[in-house]
Amino acid sequence: MKTTLTFLIILLTFTVFSACMRRDRYLVESDYSFRADFKKYKSFCMASNMQVDGDSSMSNPIIEKEIRNRLELHGYKMTQKKPSLLVFHKIYYKDFKFQGYNQPEVNKDNWIPKEELTEEEGYDPVKYQLREGTLLIQLVDTKRDITVWQGYASGVFDERALNNERYLRRAVRSIFDKYGFFADGFLVNERNTNN
Repeated sequence: MKTTLTFLIILLTFTVFSACMRRDRYLVESDYSFRADFKKYKSFCMASNMQVDGDSSMSNPIIEKEIRNRLELHGYKMTQKKPSLLVFHKIYYKDFKFQGYNQPEVNKDNWIPKEELTEEEGYDPVKYQLREGTLLIQLVDTKRDITVWQGYASGVFDERALNNERYLRRAVRSIFDKYGFFADGFLVNERNTNN
């Protein structure tokens, strides 16, 4: 009897764990512009703060708070006055095709500016079929008016997830795990503070 009960508890735990794992599986990708100068970005502003669009899919306080937290962890300062980066986010409620790029993971150590690219390197376009419930986050260089980085998680949201703070925060974190840059001077300031 004890063995059967223990087996049922283990089976139930495994079933619940498996169901949670399946729900959290979604495509997370990012791509970037070779024209970006990631060494010069210091600050950001949320596009929804500037009332760019009245679209409710571009305004979510939980998502915006987590984006702000993630960028501040990278040393960026939030400002309304002359930000380096303008941050857009949007939730897509229907399936759609999206033009992305097959690029190596990028961070401050392996960044190759456009002028240093060889003939074989560069953009390798990929068409993604993104599922309903996709969160897209874009960082736009405000001086040059170009998207310098975008990250997306496909098939993340359904009606239950849109009101689940933990789930929304996890989606934003999974996207920003692909962002490997720190604000200009942040690491230098951190080293000086720790010495």
